[in-house]
Amino acid sequence: MPYVNIKITDTAVTADEKHKLIKGVTDLLKDVLDKDPQKTFVVIDEVNLDNWGVAGVPVSKRVGK
Repeated sequence: MPYVNIKITDTAVTADEKHKLIKGVTDLLKDVLDKDPQKTFVVIDEVNLDNWGVAGVPVSKRVGK
């Protein structure tokens, strides 16, 4: 029973794009590892830019650099 957790920033991701991510990951696990799509869980966590850091700085402070 695969469980995949995708973390993305919470900016400009549409419901359609999330659906494509869920379907794509599910299909990949089926194709590569022969995992049952009915038992595959994909969770998308959207993280606020203040809570996502790169190089010691929140991404919200880096936007526009």
